[in-house]
Amino acid sequence: MSKKILIIDDDADLQVALKTFFVSQGFEAETFGNAESALYFIENAKAPNLTENGLPADLIVCDLKMPGIDGIEFTERLVRIQPHVPVILLTAHGAQENAALAMNRGAFDYITKPVNFTELSVIAARAIKISNLEIKFKNLNAHLDFDRSQSFGKMIAKSKSMQDIFGLGRKIAPTSSSVMITGESGTGKEMLADAIHQASDRRSGPFVAVNCSAIPQELLESELFGHKKGSFTGAQENRQGLFMEANGGTIFLDEIGDMPPSLQSKLLRVLQERKIRPVGDNKSVDIDVRIISATHRDLKKMIDKGSFREDLYYRLCVIPICIPPLRDRREDILILANLFLEKYAAKNKLNVKSFSRKAVSRLYQLKWCGNVRELENTIERAVILSQGAMIDEQHILIDSAANDEKKIYEHFSSHLTLRALEKEYIKHILVSVEDKKERAAQILGIDRKTLYRKEKEYKIHAH
Repeated sequence: MSKKILIIDDDADLQVALKTFFVSQGFEAETFGNAESALYFIENAKAPNLTENGLPADLIVCDLKMPGIDGIEFTERLVRIQPHVPVILLTAHGAQENAALAMNRGAFDYITKPVNFTELSVIAARAIKISNLEIKFKNLNAHLDFDRSQSFGKMIAKSKSMQDIFGLGRKIAPTSSSVMITGESGTGKEMLADAIHQASDRRSGPFVAVNCSAIPQELLESELFGHKKGSFTGAQENRQGLFMEANGGTIFLDEIGDMPPSLQSKLLRVLQERKIRPVGDNKSVDIDVRIISATHRDLKKMIDKGSFREDLYYRLCVIPICIPPLRDRREDILILANLFLEKYAAKNKLNVKSFSRKAVSRLYQLKWCGNVRELENTIERAVILSQGAMIDEQHILIDSAANDEKKIYEHFSSHLTLRALEKEYIKHILVSVEDKKERAAQILGIDRKTLYRKEKEYKIHAH
């Protein structure tokens, strides 16, 4: 069965060129002059017009700038109805920042005009491959052999502490009460927030995750509440904020402890009045949004120091949930390790099936300071390094504390500034993941938009 592609562009000549190219590559191509007609086609596609994976298309190539619905809004809408269909955006030279924003909203990648068809072919093949792997893993995950009581959303665990959290999550999901999730980095705070949303009556509405530490403070208010055209330098058009985007659903405010005091008072007003006011507007807008927040900071200490509002804390922390670190629930290590083994074996098409006894012993011995995120990275690496059907002890590799300490002190001895140290670390991560932006952003704990901004700021170029 040939692959199916949708081409969306208001330039008729480029439409024809793209269709001719993809048809020559063995694709079945449909063209649209605007995003509205493409969305109608996608929403109404039925068998026998679906792909092998039951999708309306294997790939979509869409222009970023179009009349009506642009590429960013199209991507946002598509993610809500067909999250597994990859989108490649076409953008004019110099508009990469908007394309990077679209990638943060769900686009797979972008390519600048004039189109380099060789580059487009490579990106298209990779997009389809990763989409197929995601679908395969989703189906595999649906048939994992474990008791449903051990899962909540995409989270699994067998420890009593996590089972208690899952039970509490199911109990509070149908309510609209604010939830505060605390825990160390890498414990799964966003996954828990998403699980609560998916178990709630709001599951058909959007789940919008915001990292408060990743957005510059001067832009955070506009990002959250939107702005009116001309309200500040650079505000060239009206923009709805993330609270309005989450209307009817849930907004997840990660790293809430990093929110500046000036914005804390405005968030408190939103919680009290259930209204938002875009920057530069004199009218408030009603919203229906559940707020789930998270932090790894000690907010009570911040309250004592005067850096976090006590009244806001109690508004956000109606239902507190603390996720314990992985080292305090070691009975979860193996069930998680097996899940990650199956995930990355399927993703990389490898025949890795299990862990040796020595490998299991090593998994239990390690400290897992990076929690579940570190465990997942370690198992992904072990799956790649393993040459047979079994992961052995020598495949379980992590950077030793001694080596980490030595590297840190080597940097300290050079008396680098914090700015220079951050630049070197970002460069190191990009090199270690072969310039894969999404993976680098995950390791760094930032979103792709912030990573692109820091690369530009520090003039970091891939080698």
